[in-house]
Amino acid sequence: MEHRKLGSTGPTVPAIGLGCMGMSDFYGPTDRSESIATIHAALDAGITLLDTGDFYGMGHNEMLIREALAGRSRDKVQISVKFGALRDPAKAWLGYDSRPAAVRNFLSYSLQRLGVETIDIYRPARLDPSVPIEETVGAMAELVRAGKVRYLGLSEAGADTIRRAHAVHPITALQSEYSLWTRDPEEEVLGVCRELGIGFVPYSPLGRGFLTGQIKNFEDLAQDDYRRTAPRFQGENFQRNLDLVNQVTEIAREKRCTPAQLALAWVLAQGDNVVPIPGTKHRKYLRENVEALDVMLSADDLERIDEVAPKDVAAGSRYPEAMMKLLGK
Repeated sequence: MEHRKLGSTGPTVPAIGLGCMGMSDFYGPTDRSESIATIHAALDAGITLLDTGDFYGMGHNEMLIREALAGRSRDKVQISVKFGALRDPAKAWLGYDSRPAAVRNFLSYSLQRLGVETIDIYRPARLDPSVPIEETVGAMAELVRAGKVRYLGLSEAGADTIRRAHAVHPITALQSEYSLWTRDPEEEVLGVCRELGIGFVPYSPLGRGFLTGQIKNFEDLAQDDYRRTAPRFQGENFQRNLDLVNQVTEIAREKRCTPAQLALAWVLAQGDNVVPIPGTKHRKYLRENVEALDVMLSADDLERIDEVAPKDVAAGSRYPEAMMKLLGK
């Protein structure tokens, strides 16, 4: 397994991690046994960076990881946790809470559900507009000093927020959506991360599964699948984005790999500080993702991919309007 260093002061981790969200939430039916088997397969393949959130499945995801890690060496696994997203009993969104007292409270519950004494990377899921980032990071820094958290991260934060947070305590890694159809971080954020020595962790590097080529029709999505509400999966947007996937698929065919592997290889080629966390709840897709590390893209390949998938190529915003307003500045 290839390894990369997360930030100038962060840990060395595998070149790709495992996003565990779909094992508990958002992407249709789940299978506990297959999810645990997928985590085991990831660890056996050298993928030791597991990404979760305390609100995934209302705590279910953290408890699932705890079960999967039973009997495994804690020192050989890096656990990344997002916190602060509030949901009601029906799982509807209620906003975000990043007050210092809330940060400490969220951490206590995560440690208990995960069954660990320390979380490797801790980050707010989104920015709380009512709490200055300095207050949130200050509280997180106290957790580092207390030995309960090893490294601090951010998620979907803009350049100004990154700088302000980093001035309070070193930020190890920024997690944001980044893929062939979401290239927003290239405008400013990636440059700031390189300048400050901060690792970059793309989530949804496969375009929420769309870039895999497996989704052909809107009806392919389960009734309880979050993507049914996502603008890029709606109406004319769906067909326009499917046209993009068809072009990616053609290049992948020439490279003798799958569209998913090509999309993931492209993300991996964007810098040594980039560590994508493709999510899956199935072992067969995990194996496919691991094999993306063997796909080598030449300068000509990258240029051709850029022509097919330039910035802003995707039709539709990546979240519904209300959620887009919560993205960091």
